[in-house]
Amino acid sequence: MRRTHLAAIVAAVLLLRVGAVAQDVRINVPYERFTLPNGLNVILHEDHSTPTVAVNTYYLVGSGREKVGRTGFAHLFEHIMFEGSKNVPEGKFDQWLEAAGGNNNGSTNTDRTNYYETVPSNAIELPLFLESDRLGYLLGTMSPGKVSGQRDVVKNERRQSYENRPYGMAFIKIVENMYPKGHPYSWPTIGYMKDLTAASYKDVVNFFKSWYVPNNTSIVVAGDIDIPKTKTLVKKWFSEIPAGKPIPAIDPPAAQLAREKRLVMQDNVQLPRLYLCWHTPPVFSGADAANDLLANVLAGGKNSRLYKRLVYDLQIAQDVSAFNSSSQLGSMFTIVATARSGHTLKELESVIQEELNMIRTAPPSQREVERAVNQYEASFLERLESVENKADILNNYYQLTGNPDYFNEDLARYKALDPTDITAAAQTYLGSNNRLLLSIVPTGKKNVAAINSVEVKK
Repeated sequence: MRRTHLAAIVAAVLLLRVGAVAQDVRINVPYERFTLPNGLNVILHEDHSTPTVAVNTYYLVGSGREKVGRTGFAHLFEHIMFEGSKNVPEGKFDQWLEAAGGNNNGSTNTDRTNYYETVPSNAIELPLFLESDRLGYLLGTMSPGKVSGQRDVVKNERRQSYENRPYGMAFIKIVENMYPKGHPYSWPTIGYMKDLTAASYKDVVNFFKSWYVPNNTSIVVAGDIDIPKTKTLVKKWFSEIPAGKPIPAIDPPAAQLAREKRLVMQDNVQLPRLYLCWHTPPVFSGADAANDLLANVLAGGKNSRLYKRLVYDLQIAQDVSAFNSSSQLGSMFTIVATARSGHTLKELESVIQEELNMIRTAPPSQREVERAVNQYEASFLERLESVENKADILNNYYQLTGNPDYFNEDLARYKALDPTDITAAAQTYLGSNNRLLLSIVPTGKKNVAAINSVEVKK
């Protein structure tokens, strides 16, 4: 009798937990946004959970703003911006932040360049001073020697991360063949060696003057702050910097593949690897969210369809992954699978095609979709635990939607999907006649590539 009573209590508790999970979580990230007369966008978010402050700066220039023959500038500037400015001697940017107990870094992608610092809240003025000094007063100390030095650093990074890394040239070859020549996404963010070599000091200065201006910049200050005081500090450090010329719009034609492309590249690797790529809609548009869940259903963990077939059941693949890389001008859906020793990419392609045919024919189960949504939501909410992440997300939402507080709308995209939406996305975008297949094979073993592939040089 006591055992039955205990079971009823446990069941009731579980029902309460399920009900709590099922309720919509309303995300609240209050902010205040204002624009300085020079065009600088400022977003402030107050969060006193820890005594830290995150400063996150977006320059709305990535490799997609470069020109043919002059690639790699956006990423080059990510390095140059740490080399000192008028009131910050070379080497002091990192040293002063570390002495205050802070840290910093930067990143570049196709659409923006990002710099970020996290400091104790009593040092809030330091990153604001540092960021304003390199935005307003970098050119006075930027010399041909500094540019050449950082150019060599970037070249070495390219060698380490791409040319001398197994499979490292894969995505360079992919974007070159997925996008038409001259499209902003048709070259790698790190740029080409010949372009970096050919870039003159004047080229670099003009790039900075065009894009590193307040009216092309968005800064988020988030964390243990007082908003009125922080607003005063931002005005103090950034108001004197003059605006630049108006920023031109960018609106290239949508990229598409009119036919299937099959390529093979030999590399110094031990196992062959297959890449399948399709064009998908830009971030936050169309079936962007559905494609994210589709990638999860196909290869999101050990219970996913492709992992179960290729790695667990048939044991012909070492690994498999799928992801939808969402970007401002268009996205790309990619499946990557590495063959096990003794197996070919023809085998992998055949099984992958079977699974694609199945998901295009019949919707996944409700359980599969719920698992994908739950995994996305858990990851989404986990990111909000960090003030650094919140600062970056606020900036990213503003850049891409014009609304920093896009949290609930973003999450709602995924929670509104059902199995038929996943199948519709697969039917619409993952066709057999609009994709790129790239086989990377060990040198001298072109016979293990997917069939009918044309060789490209590394």
